[in-house]
Amino acid sequence: MKRSIQLFGIIGILALFLGACSAQQGSGGPSASAWRNGVKGQWTLNSVEKDGFPTGASVKTIFEEAPIDCFIGSTWNLTGSGKGSITFSNAGELCAPGAVRDIFWSIFQAEGSSSSQFQFKKIMPGDRPKDVTAGFRLDLMSANDSGLVMRMPVDVGGTTAHLIFNFSRN
Repeated sequence: MKRSIQLFGIIGILALFLGACSAQQGSGGPSASAWRNGVKGQWTLNSVEKDGFPTGASVKTIFEEAPIDCFIGSTWNLTGSGKGSITFSNAGELCAPGAVRDIFWSIFQAEGSSSSQFQFKKIMPGDRPKDVTAGFRLDLMSANDSGLVMRMPVDVGGTTAHLIFNFSRN
């Protein structure tokens, strides 16, 4: 009898401990796989807002590619395999309507963190994704059936500001 009580006590303590650990891990937000499922699909970039920018500060290019205006209206195709593309629609000095940039994307979640980031790298003709080491990360803010919002930190004169990317699902 005494042994049964001790066994139940140990099992109870283990159950409480395991329950507390899993509650801490899951309490911060969606998992990387949940974000991945929410992000995959086809999106149109509707707007890019500036948050925390000093008056008069601007951004010349984003993603080492082109000005923000070239990306407005672009279609982001994010497949479940991680392959993707950005198709540009605007015309301008550095914009080429119909141009397609191949990308490889994934969701990054630092160990022990509850926040996730959308990360992608540009894939040039002849490149293999595993050989490309440089890329970009944007904080995932929200994703649902109709919209996706991501935030990218930008250094503006020693201060961190953000670009907010607002997408709608196609």
